[in-house]
Amino acid sequence: MSEVHFNHKRLSNHILIGLVGGLVAGIALNLTIADVGWVRSFVIDGVLNVVGEVFVRFLSMLVVPLVFVSLITGVSSLSDPKKLGRVGGKAVGLYMLTTGIAVSLALFAAILIQPGIGANPTEVVEREISAQPSFGQVLIDMVPRNPVQAMAEGDMLPIIIFAVLLGLSIAVSGAAGERVSRFFSDFNEIIMKLVGFVMLLAPYGVFALICVLGATTGWSTFVGVLKYVILVLVVLILHATISYSLLLKLLAGLNPLIFFRKMRAVLAFAFSTASSGATIPVTLRTVEKRLGANNRVASFTVPLGATINMDGTAIMQGIATGFIAQYFGVDLSIGQYLMVVLMVIMASVGAAGVPGVGLVLLAGVLASVGLPAEGIALILGVDRLLDMTRTAVNVAGDAAVTCIVARSEGELDESVFNEFNEDD
Repeated sequence: MSEVHFNHKRLSNHILIGLVGGLVAGIALNLTIADVGWVRSFVIDGVLNVVGEVFVRFLSMLVVPLVFVSLITGVSSLSDPKKLGRVGGKAVGLYMLTTGIAVSLALFAAILIQPGIGANPTEVVEREISAQPSFGQVLIDMVPRNPVQAMAEGDMLPIIIFAVLLGLSIAVSGAAGERVSRFFSDFNEIIMKLVGFVMLLAPYGVFALICVLGATTGWSTFVGVLKYVILVLVVLILHATISYSLLLKLLAGLNPLIFFRKMRAVLAFAFSTASSGATIPVTLRTVEKRLGANNRVASFTVPLGATINMDGTAIMQGIATGFIAQYFGVDLSIGQYLMVVLMVIMASVGAAGVPGVGLVLLAGVLASVGLPAEGIALILGVDRLLDMTRTAVNVAGDAAVTCIVARSEGELDESVFNEFNEDD
């Protein structure tokens, strides 16, 4: 089958239709018959939930083999192994820069708007927050004791480390390395075809996921923290559209409108799954096939970004810190706000592999400035919607940094980036 068939001329539009249709259908169910026994058990918890979860499973199924094989393919094809260090340094630096911008913007918005003043959440959710490992332990855990176990558990940083080392070994192994490199290159093409198959299911999976969310969300939860929700959403959108656009234009001379137009389907994926990791196959395929980034760069920067890039989470943490401080009547000093900025930037790598990473980091941030960790319960009820939105922002950041780094290394095909398709 051809690549054109996989792109499916209007796939992006179909995904967006699925997103909007699922939201409308979910809200309609919520307002009418969601509480009817058979509707809840058969339609919402049954058919829709199964379709949505199966779609996410398909995406998750592809993450480890795609990242592993694509990284090996990219690294082993480097004519100059030193280039990997240069690409890595640029990527990490840009990810830290965008995270710093994000949390600074969030704190400024929280101080200016003061969402916690007068807030009275109608529903408070209790949840236990797991402890964050020390930075030293994170560095130790980056080196896999057992690569197979790391793959089985989907632990991305150890997988990245092992794949990079294996790719470098292949690159310097002469004739034997060339034979193995060709095998992984062919394997990578096959996996990308498999990604294409899964993408054909996207409109249905996105519809089901969003419909379940709309049908099961308790709308009263939003009333007491509505100001907080709106502020987080506004700052997330501003950061994605303004910060990334400026960086693309100033650092790479690329047109942001083309970038976001070609990223529509990926952002819909990220929003519906609320998982940067599960979106890796779609992100990687889009930045290579539609934005023109070479696999030698994209295979490293995309999975790395999905692991350490936390712009959306940083925005949530900054505004949540201000919200909780204002709710409890605590005035934070400039020094304490700077502490929040520093902690979020530094911890974006350290907590990369921790489940519920945003809440884990937020608990640590609150403790560092003397705020009660139980304040997290005030915002847990609305965190699902915000988690979906900030995941979309994170994924946009992964792709933007990939394009910037690729452009700086001469590994971006601008004719592909600027090409207009009917799919756009």
